Amino acid sequence: MLKIKVSNLNLKDTITCGQIFRFIVDGDSYIVVLKDRIVRLKQDKDTLYVSSNNEENLEDTITKYLDLNRDYKKINDELLLKNPDLLDSINKSNGLKMIQQDKFETLISYIISANNRVPMISKVVDNISKKYGKKVIFEGKEYYLFPNAIDMKDCTKEDLRSLKTGFRDEYIYEIVNKINSNEFDLENIDKLTTEEALNYLMKNKGIGQKVASCILLFAYSRFDVFPIDTWVKKYMLENYNIKSVKEIKNYSEEHYGQNSAIAIQYMFHTMRNKQ
Repeated sequence: MLKIKVSNLNLKDTITCGQIFRFIVDGDSYIVVLKDRIVRLKQDKDTLYVSSNNEENLEDTITKYLDLNRDYKKINDELLLKNPDLLDSINKSNGLKMIQQDKFETLISYIISANNRVPMISKVVDNISKKYGKKVIFEGKEYYLFPNAIDMKDCTKEDLRSLKTGFRDEYIYEIVNKINSNEFDLENIDKLTTEEALNYLMKNKGIGQKVASCILLFAYSRFDVFPIDTWVKKYMLENYNIKSVKEIKNYSEEHYGQNSAIAIQYMFHTMRNKQ
């Protein structure tokens, strides 16, 4: 079993705060499906215990996945300099990290997330994995990795709808075909500015401002995006009497700058747990 020394990590909040859709709570551990492996994660104070069916580069994989090398204290200090009002949310979100996920899985997962509930999102992602992904045995149980675009090259809209994607079948079908025909390239996003990347993503059906922002935040570490949802709207209305998405975006740009997405995630986390 791998042991990783950690500081300022709240594993529970990081795993369960709504960033990812494929994890199992197992006692005081979390079983999580990554791109190429299954991992069991357990935190005891400043030690993270990790086991996996695939131990190749395991420490590097987990360090990157949980964003453990980033200085969140520095980010929080910068946020507080611009807006001390965020102190309560920062304190309530202490140890929350932005998970860095596989690009294709994040793309498909957040297309599925539009106008959807978390349990159903998780179910659909599981369905897609079981049909197109690779089966893995971990601790005597079956799991399925999320497929890549090539694995899904022969999918049809009917197949996708049978997996409970609903009206999103068309969006997934089109983006998979665009990737396989080189009309759309997830790796190209790394070369774009955030504004260019948002526009590049939003050219595709089923990807609006919020979905594109989530993809850039959770797969590309772009912290200057605005993943504004119902919880964030409630937070901004309750604390600042700000209502519209445009007003929230403008406020965030002015007060949080390049770390707007982190501030917004703290708001989301605070309000969601308050409820």
